[in-house]
Amino acid sequence: MPVTDPSVPVLDLGASSPDLTRQLCDIESVSGNERQIADAIETALSAFDHLEVVRDADAIVARTSGGKAQRVVVAGHIDTVPVNANLPTTTEHIDGEEHLVGRGTVDMKGGVAIALKLAAELTDPSLDVTWIFYDHEEVAAELNGLGRLARNRPDLMAGDFAILGEPSNSTVEGGCNGTARIDIHLSGLRAHSARSWMGENAIHAAAPVLAILAAYEPEQREVDGLVYREGLNAVGVSGGVAGNVIPDRATVSVNFRFAPDRSTEQAIQHLREVFVGFDFDITDLAGGARPGLDAPIAQNFVAAVGGTPAPKYGWTDVARFSELGIPAVNYGPGNPLRAHADDERVATSEIVACEQGLRAWLTAR
Repeated sequence: MPVTDPSVPVLDLGASSPDLTRQLCDIESVSGNERQIADAIETALSAFDHLEVVRDADAIVARTSGGKAQRVVVAGHIDTVPVNANLPTTTEHIDGEEHLVGRGTVDMKGGVAIALKLAAELTDPSLDVTWIFYDHEEVAAELNGLGRLARNRPDLMAGDFAILGEPSNSTVEGGCNGTARIDIHLSGLRAHSARSWMGENAIHAAAPVLAILAAYEPEQREVDGLVYREGLNAVGVSGGVAGNVIPDRATVSVNFRFAPDRSTEQAIQHLREVFVGFDFDITDLAGGARPGLDAPIAQNFVAAVGGTPAPKYGWTDVARFSELGIPAVNYGPGNPLRAHADDERVATSEIVACEQGLRAWLTAR
């Protein structure tokens, strides 16, 4: 695509990483609307001779080919959740520290900005690097751009180690929990509410399920030196026909966040044991990822960026690398608790610190 195309925003990869974060955030890219930001990233990276740039739909892959002994994959998604009066990006000083405020500042255009800047500037990194900027992370798993690459072009994801720029307070978070969602179906007998004794209330039949959930004590499981907190919670209850009808159907939706030492099969078996006697449908299922910190290349990375590794409780795309046998960690600026919030914000100093950590590791000789 020509650089002069007026429809393509111009990204200045020579800007500071906070300034580049602002540039990226101000290109609205809610999931499904990534074409413009993907065009901008492809155009910007294509200007550098040391990078081979490949496009798959709205995912952009840029690779060095320096014949190094090892290859690392650095990945980040370019889409966001919907905007809610929080673009364009603003700058605020909070507790004496400068913050970028706006959609995507935390999740995760700060991490994307760091990757873009380093991709442009590191012409001879100490390892070969594959930089991946992908689409559709914030929506259904089957649409995920990294998953699409894993299916269609697994060669583009090959590496000895992977880093996902998800917000992690600029510290290393190893692996991730798995997630399962199920719908537990309760049945009854429909009747007029004035003659309720003629029916069986399916919503009332949900009470034992809710009692099981209220009494459940989630485990904390140590996996390769990191302790993962599990969780089992109702995330939705539905039922009812009309204000004068005893309902014959009700559903309790449950989310199980499970430690990465459980397989998906073991997670579902655990749910069957917890909800014995109840029928359920599996509506979503994704395995977790072990920390991967036992690999020497991962240990070198942790030593370079500093800090004490922590577990990632939420599911992230490190699991996709784990499925390919590639150890992977999360490392990016921003507090995950601020992701998707209307006041989403990140300290500019944290973006700079994360850039410095990744740069130090990729240039160490």
